[in-house]
Amino acid sequence: MAKPIPKIGSRKNGRLGSRKHPRKIPKGFIYVQASFNNTIVTVTDVRGRVISWSSGGSCGFKGTRRGTPFAGQTAAVNAIRTVADQGMQRAEVRLKGAGLGRDAALRVIRRSRILVSFIRELSNAPHNGCRCPKKRRV
Repeated sequence: MAKPIPKIGSRKNGRLGSRKHPRKIPKGFIYVQASFNNTIVTVTDVRGRVISWSSGGSCGFKGTRRGTPFAGQTAAVNAIRTVADQGMQRAEVRLKGAGLGRDAALRVIRRSRILVSFIRELSNAPHNGCRCPKKRRV
């Protein structure tokens, strides 16, 4: 009985693409999630598969320094460097959160050789949601 021929792009054999030729990604998404404690920059292709990511913590910052603008800037540089080598030319930026590193990360993205088609804000904003706690009586 003959063995079945494995598919080239299947997850079973562990390889999704060629190792000699890195995949060319002309367009993608850049997600910047900026909390008060950290800034996470994720770069995906159009289908949503993660190509590269970086954060203030993975860049070597510890404690409260992870939430600084410089940590966000460094995280954005590290995440974009790999995709710029893979040939990404255009990207859509999606911002989430109200941290300090978000503006610094956006500034780095605009300075890079990737053309930003548009910027979308994804932060959760309450539509006058939860009721306030009642006034304290002493």
